[in-house]
Amino acid sequence: MSQSSLGSVVGLVGDLGDRLCRFTQRWIPDSWVVCMILTIVALALAMVGAGASLNESVLAWGGGMWELLELAMQFSIAMIAAHACVSSRPVFRFLDWLADKPNKDSPIQAIALIGAYSMVTGYFNWALSVVASALFVPFIARRNPKADIRVIVAAAYLGLGTVWHGGLSGSAPLILATPGNPLLEPSSGPPIIDRLIPVTESLFIPFNLVYLSVIFCLALATVVILHPRQNAQTLTSDEIDRMLPSLPEDKPATTPAARMEAFRGWVFLAAILIGYPLGYSMVTRGFGATWTINAYNAVFLVSALLLQGRPSNLVRAFSNGARTASGVILQFPFYAGIFGVINNTELGSWLGGLFVTFATTETYPLVVYVYSGFMNIFVPSAGSKWLIEAPYLLPAAKELGVSATTTVLAYAYGDSTTNLIQPFWAIPILTVTRLKFGDVLGYTGIVAIVCGITSVIAMLLIPANL
Repeated sequence: MSQSSLGSVVGLVGDLGDRLCRFTQRWIPDSWVVCMILTIVALALAMVGAGASLNESVLAWGGGMWELLELAMQFSIAMIAAHACVSSRPVFRFLDWLADKPNKDSPIQAIALIGAYSMVTGYFNWALSVVASALFVPFIARRNPKADIRVIVAAAYLGLGTVWHGGLSGSAPLILATPGNPLLEPSSGPPIIDRLIPVTESLFIPFNLVYLSVIFCLALATVVILHPRQNAQTLTSDEIDRMLPSLPEDKPATTPAARMEAFRGWVFLAAILIGYPLGYSMVTRGFGATWTINAYNAVFLVSALLLQGRPSNLVRAFSNGARTASGVILQFPFYAGIFGVINNTELGSWLGGLFVTFATTETYPLVVYVYSGFMNIFVPSAGSKWLIEAPYLLPAAKELGVSATTTVLAYAYGDSTTNLIQPFWAIPILTVTRLKFGDVLGYTGIVAIVCGITSVIAMLLIPANL
């Protein structure tokens, strides 16, 4: 293909993303409204498909609304602590330095940088990717004024839509590796799994690492060519400045109270109190048994303490970071209600049985991939959703001769892909940029199609007994 032909293809794809994005801007409402639409769909499915009455469905929704408060608190702490890390002076300077690296006349370089940044941080931790990518957006926009803000945001969201669930914070694989988890030791009935499956047998196997590498490259290439060649939508300098995180202030301590607030010893004491039990657990119980979302939060909290340096700075950073998690705090109870409809009626079993009916040993990973992605639209909480689905997905897999490892990876990949068309985890980025999900869905939707096609091929090639 000649250079001019290649340029024409790239221009066509970029224009397609822009046209699709204009359509979604017009028709896709705020993410909370999307949540309520999904609620209506879940209630309708429970009544039509699972045979529940309206009364039973609504009561199931109410019963689930507060069931995930612990998980909601864990996610909120992860986001706020990650915000405190990113808004510290050392990280602020690093992000400003990094955002200045792309050529100012080449917005494609800026898109490639933030896309790679999002996916690399997403591999290490989902919460770090969500918050760090959100806070990197204004730096990229300020240092690269020709880059389209919609494509910047789409690239910043790649980590949650591509590699996170196959990475180090993948909820479902971590649950299978955690001693005493509900699948190994249920409160009633026989165990769902026969033994713990350490992350060395799931997250670190060659198939998963190759899959993540391919998805990484394809997603990055797609979002890069989606940048419009003309009429890029950019922000003013004032709009960008309002998005930047504020740095800690070094005010002189003039009173005894101010001197106590500035005393760094409190920070070190708190870091030791949090870090020592985590380190002790890793030494005595092992990495696989310790590395849970609580462990991640402990690492974030220790990092935030050390990076902020002073108690007053830490308190201020957490106060500012609460805004990043505000959308999650608002919407999590409503998604928990949908969780209740699926968990407290026969809807989950009905949907699972519907998909499994058409599965064979060869097609079961693909069925799990599609099913997980579909369910993720309604309950964007991977760990909670896995605990709903695993009790019937894993026994069905065993009956078909498919290993738990193959099943959990197929589940993880499906859960990641549909994040690109599900607004829940984009809330922190949208909050920072003051955009709506419809403003970027045209771009993330195209990336989702590319990742989906690639994943379908991967699910037809994945060995049944990894």
